[in-house]
Amino acid sequence: MDRILGALDQALRTLFAQPRSTRACPVVPAEATHLGAQERQHAAALMRVNHVGEICAQALYTAQAMATRNEVLRRQFNEAAREENDHLAWTKARLDELGARPSLLNPLWYAGAFGLGLVAGRFGDPVSLGFLVETERQVEAHLQGHLERLPAADHASRAIVAQMKADEATHAHNAQAAGAVELPPPVKAAMRAAAKVMTTTAHYI
Repeated sequence: MDRILGALDQALRTLFAQPRSTRACPVVPAEATHLGAQERQHAAALMRVNHVGEICAQALYTAQAMATRNEVLRRQFNEAAREENDHLAWTKARLDELGARPSLLNPLWYAGAFGLGLVAGRFGDPVSLGFLVETERQVEAHLQGHLERLPAADHASRAIVAQMKADEATHAHNAQAAGAVELPPPVKAAMRAAAKVMTTTAHYI
């Protein structure tokens, strides 16, 4: 019951509270951001997608921490979730700066990611960790794509995305070291397809 209540509290905080980071938002020293109207709109759409990814990360880690019986692994999931919360705060702040809103479908994204985290956890810790590794690898590739697509003058967004990419790589490495198994190619392909639907929809809605 305590875990269920904790998971519900985390969901409400993620979806409806103003996130607070424990680390300062990344910046590029002495580089001001000056964007035209179209550049601002484009950057906002990309950062909305990244914010959705952090909503999903909170759901995924919360569900996996809830599913595991390994206390050491639960602490690892919770610690990663705290780091991902920094990303949530940074992307939300950047959306505010760009005058843009988060995705209207965030509750749906959260519920879907939470369900996937629970399912992965039910297959045991090695599979759950493998799911996490593959997720982080795909997110890392996705963020690299955003670094290539963000306006060159948007130093603020680019600094945030670069730090997020570095953190995701660390989370994947930690999960691999904790005993992750390699997922079958069809599972990886299904994950990429689901992520494509999410990112394409969140770009606009």
